[in-house]
Amino acid sequence: MALYRKYRPATFAEVVGQEHVTEPLSTALAANRINHAYLFSGPRGCGKTSSARILARSLNCAQGPTPTPCGVCDSCVALAPNGGGSIDVLEMDAASHNGVDDARELRDRAFYSPAQSRYRIIIVDEAHMVTTQAFNALLKIVEEPPEHLIFVFATTEPDRVLATIRSRTHHYPFRLLAPRTMRGLIESILASEDVEIDEAVFPLVIRAGGGSPRDTLSVLDQLLAGADGNRVHYPQALALLGATDVALIDDAVDALAAGDAAALFGAVESVVDAGHDPRRFATDLLERFRDLIVLQAVPDAASRGVVDAPGDVLDRMRDQADRVGPATLARYAEVVHAGLGEMRGATAPRLLLEVVCARLLMPSASDTESALLQRVERIETRLDISIPTGEAAVSAASPPADKQYTRKTQAPMPPVATPDAPPARPLPAPSPPPEPEPGPEPQIEPESASRPPSEPPPPSEPPSSAEPPPSIEPPPSLESEPEPAPAPAAVSATPAAVSAEPSAADVRKVWSTVRDKVRERSRTTEVMLSGAIVRVVEDGTLILAHESAPLAKRLSEQRNADAIRDALRDLLGVDWRVRCELGVGEPAAVRDAVAPEPESDPVDARRAEEDGMIAEVGRDDDAAPRRDPEEAALELLQTELGARRIDG
Repeated sequence: MALYRKYRPATFAEVVGQEHVTEPLSTALAANRINHAYLFSGPRGCGKTSSARILARSLNCAQGPTPTPCGVCDSCVALAPNGGGSIDVLEMDAASHNGVDDARELRDRAFYSPAQSRYRIIIVDEAHMVTTQAFNALLKIVEEPPEHLIFVFATTEPDRVLATIRSRTHHYPFRLLAPRTMRGLIESILASEDVEIDEAVFPLVIRAGGGSPRDTLSVLDQLLAGADGNRVHYPQALALLGATDVALIDDAVDALAAGDAAALFGAVESVVDAGHDPRRFATDLLERFRDLIVLQAVPDAASRGVVDAPGDVLDRMRDQADRVGPATLARYAEVVHAGLGEMRGATAPRLLLEVVCARLLMPSASDTESALLQRVERIETRLDISIPTGEAAVSAASPPADKQYTRKTQAPMPPVATPDAPPARPLPAPSPPPEPEPGPEPQIEPESASRPPSEPPPPSEPPSSAEPPPSIEPPPSLESEPEPAPAPAAVSATPAAVSAEPSAADVRKVWSTVRDKVRERSRTTEVMLSGAIVRVVEDGTLILAHESAPLAKRLSEQRNADAIRDALRDLLGVDWRVRCELGVGEPAAVRDAVAPEPESDPVDARRAEEDGMIAEVGRDDDAAPRRDPEEAALELLQTELGARRIDG
């Protein structure tokens, strides 16, 4: 016997998830306040017809009307879930008996007194299928029925029931079950059947059932029928229900978060190769966007039962929700929802799915409100990353003397020319730290502009007896140059080294953490990485791609490449070279054809200005105002964004 028939409730206490209906009905039965007509409405498979039968059983019980039928009298036995039925309880399917003649026959039979029960009860299932003429034929008897007659109408569309009929009934709306309630019902049935299922199967069954107990039990019955050794495994349920593997959904969302078109279309290719329906993949992707939006708005959505997923999947979803903004997620959901409408009845669903993926990657191609909000969110995110509010306040509150001491302790690394990057301009040598004068407070003597940086101080100046001020740990916002790279021997001895070399996909998954590591070494390099993506790893070289030619050249310079290299070494234990190229997926001939920018280019001029500021940041010269390297990096990013708007 099917599970939904085997575990059909026999009393109102056994009805799960419909307490807003069963409790008022039980109270009315206990108080003997019986109405002559009831209307049960709600989605399919949520217990309307079963509750109508329980109501008939409660009314005709030998100890009734009572909310708890005895279960032993003739009426209770006949009206049990597996009983033979009662002559005084008539159940009519209005889907096949909806005409005027059927209504007249029902009306004539209703006037007869019950044969052996207290009430004659007529249950009209699918009542919305009854025609208007048939309802008019029943109207008089529903308005003024005999004392022994009770009508119960069950329908999924109460608005289609004739208004004059609906106004004479007590209306009880049924609802779909929440995931948490449905899970409790499934677990109780599995315990009764002595069957176990994997933890990841529960969300699949609950989503396939759509909140309907009958549909959910039908899906569960199908899985149990093919279970091997009283155990339902996740791969088996995944293949049988046609759902998309969670790993493919994660790959697609990670690719969108990183802006990696190759990885996104690779996930689509994997979906098609696995034999999944592109429409189902789009539906599952839309459900993932819904879960991410809810997790952003309600951090404890999992404990509340709003989001149902295994623990490891929830951890990945929280990480994805942190990396993708709310406006971006809202646009993703709108685009996929619109694409699902276009895919309905399409002859080439894979082609439309790839078109949807292309739309997801191009917010600038649309002028909708969601696309504009996503573009604004991108700009705000880049500006927030450049100088966070808290660190900017720390920089402003630090005294000038501390800045001079901490800046001068950071010796710039000499740039090394590489084949992929233009020769870096030599930086002026840093000035030696000034000698503090004796006194209650150390005073910093400004250096003479005519004295070379490498020349020692004049011998006429006696050394100060005061101790030099203690070294102050610079906050991350004040660092302008990366730390020197450790020796190769130290790299090989570090426990972070792994035997299997990570791939480009592995780097994309931890790209946000890599940027945080780079940020600890160089704020300027991390800002320039905001528009870069991971392209490929080949021959021990990590190749990045950037849509801006000046910033691509800057990232290929030795000091910036070393900052990224050190971050990768700390995080992944690899010792890769780093190179940044222009564009995403452009041929090598096009990249090589990009000529170096002239000296008059505003970006190069700003770079020279920034380099000069880094060298002069320790000087206390009133004639030349001092600028912070973070401010220069922010202006560099704003200039680049402005140039992109003009080009667009």
